[in-house]
Amino acid sequence: MAKREQVVLVMLAMIPRLLRHPVWQPKDPAQGRGRGVLLIPGFGFGDHSLSLTGRWLRARGYRPLGARIGMNIGCATTLRDRIERRLEQHAEATGGRVVVLGQSRGGWLGRLAAVRRPDLVRGLVMLGSPVRDPLGAHPRIVRVARRLARLSMLGVPGLLTADCFTGTCYRTNSAALAQHLPPDVPAVSVYSRNDSIAPWRLCEDPDAEGVEVHSSHTGMGLDPEFYAAVEPRLAEWARDDLPSVRSA
Repeated sequence: MAKREQVVLVMLAMIPRLLRHPVWQPKDPAQGRGRGVLLIPGFGFGDHSLSLTGRWLRARGYRPLGARIGMNIGCATTLRDRIERRLEQHAEATGGRVVVLGQSRGGWLGRLAAVRRPDLVRGLVMLGSPVRDPLGAHPRIVRVARRLARLSMLGVPGLLTADCFTGTCYRTNSAALAQHLPPDVPAVSVYSRNDSIAPWRLCEDPDAEGVEVHSSHTGMGLDPEFYAAVEPRLAEWARDDLPSVRSA
């Protein structure tokens, strides 16, 4: 059986456990107060991978929205810009700053957007996101990414490029990831010592509250521990009044 098929089967097996867990049942359906949440999937996954997270949020009065960046296999700078535009749209639609929730690569792309546009971001949740060194992920994942860059050189559009590994894209975004988050953008970094994709120490963001869970990398978004940990943080962010949204 292919590795990806095994991952999908493991994730499917986790769903019934989540749906039966008390954390799935909303205590306050109005908790979110209409707060917008932008969901950013991980590398090689589309918006569908966070669909259950979206359901959980919606049942609590949040307004989740997918990032619409396809399978998250494109140039980091291009995707960052698309995420910022999506944030602008969602902030305008919901009337205030948006919570960003990203898994793996989606988390550090969301962090890039938060550093550049804190006027759009109320809070940041990163799941298994190696913000200290995105290229420090499991070698198998990095090899796949480099193959995509080679395909890009052959003319295949919409993929990572060599610039994302050694060029301006890499240098610019590495420097941005090293920047401190703005003080008015609280952040949570969820990590697992069982993560075989993103080493947990690379997920330790000095500007984020660290939350340890015990799931696999791809299973974090289906882990009741994650939802139990993040719910009070989201509720706190949802209670605050929002400043007006300015244009870039």
